[in-house]
Amino acid sequence: MTGKSGTGTAVRTTAAAEGDVVVLLIGMRINHFWAVHHWLPVLLAMPRMLRELARSPERGLLGHVLLTASPRTYYVVQYWESKEKLYRYAHSPDVFHHRAWALVNRKERAGKVRGHVGLWHESYIVPEGSYESIYADMPAFGLAAAHGQVPLERRGKRAKDRFAHRSGQRAETGQEAPERA
Repeated sequence: MTGKSGTGTAVRTTAAAEGDVVVLLIGMRINHFWAVHHWLPVLLAMPRMLRELARSPERGLLGHVLLTASPRTYYVVQYWESKEKLYRYAHSPDVFHHRAWALVNRKERAGKVRGHVGLWHESYIVPEGSYESIYADMPAFGLAAAHGQVPLERRGKRAKDRFAHRSGQRAETGQEAPERA
């Protein structure tokens, strides 16, 4: 794409997502700062899982964004190829996630969970036609980093036009959409 600068693109873009979008929000909350030995391993587990997934793109993680909601709460927005691949990763005995959750479950069963760190996740399957995006003077971010980005005009200048986009067609003209790179 032309018009790129070091801080973003000089044009408006939108995510090149086609079909349903799978989003996982997963995070932790530090309930007691002084209990570092409880929450630090949890905090360090997510980057380890993300590195593991980056080494195995066939597992289905398309992209992620690390975020903080407060000095206590940290989370990751993840974009997945499909809910099946998300489930497969979550239940795969050969990955770090499985070992980490087994440890959490063992502590819980043994009554060793003291409330020092909270864990949470939310999973969403967002049907095509129920999401839209716009990025102005931004490099690929979020959904666009996960699925690629296209000039805004390919999906429509207005949010309602982008919501109306359907895979294989341009919402405005009915023409076939270009192949994704």
